[in-house]
Amino acid sequence: MIVLLIALSCLAALALLVVVAVYLVRIARALEGIGGTPTSYLAKIRFGLRAIETETSHLQPQVAALTAGLREVERDLGATLANLKGGTA
Repeated sequence: MIVLLIALSCLAALALLVVVAVYLVRIARALEGIGGTPTSYLAKIRFGLRAIETETSHLQPQVAALTAGLREVERDLGATLANLKGGTA
């Protein structure tokens, strides 16, 4: 009786592994259809995002310079406002 239960347990475990393997292969095929080829939608989106990143990479240093310039303008306008209110000369 114990031998029969052990054999059935092993058979059930093997069946479980086979089912899991079959579904993993099916999932892999489905995912490959979504993004596994160079012509897939995911690959096209990735290519487009890379192009945007490349085209806008030069903006960061310019924005930093613009921010520094605007801070100077803010400081100068603050001094001008103080002068107009009758503050320091």
